[in-house]
Amino acid sequence: MNAARLKVLVIDDEALVADSLVQILAMYGYEAMPAYDPVQAVEWLSSHACDIVISDVVFNGQISGIDLAIQLSKLSPATKVLLMSGNNSTSDLLAVAQKQGHSFDILAKPVHPLVILDRLKTLSMERAGL
Repeated sequence: MNAARLKVLVIDDEALVADSLVQILAMYGYEAMPAYDPVQAVEWLSSHACDIVISDVVFNGQISGIDLAIQLSKLSPATKVLLMSGNNSTSDLLAVAQKQGHSFDILAKPVHPLVILDRLKTLSMERAGL
């Protein structure tokens, strides 16, 4: 699948992180949009198609990125989710999700943009059934 045709939503409550990643993805041919909180992301995704979501795991006082990923998998099963976290509690949250039958890719922050681009390539191939 061509990167230029893939729509990516980047969700992070740190606007600088979300905006920077959106700019990098755009430079590599992705159609990327930022969202700064999980509620905004769910609202946007309920009316827009998206191929891949990249989300932080820990949001200030809101649902976790893992809970968000579970919601998104129900809302849009074809959308692939890539999680990023720099928080130690993520493994506990991930274990709970796995017990519920959910499995998500997760990258440890800080993560180099080339690692994200490589993972997006893999996810897009999985999404295409390759």
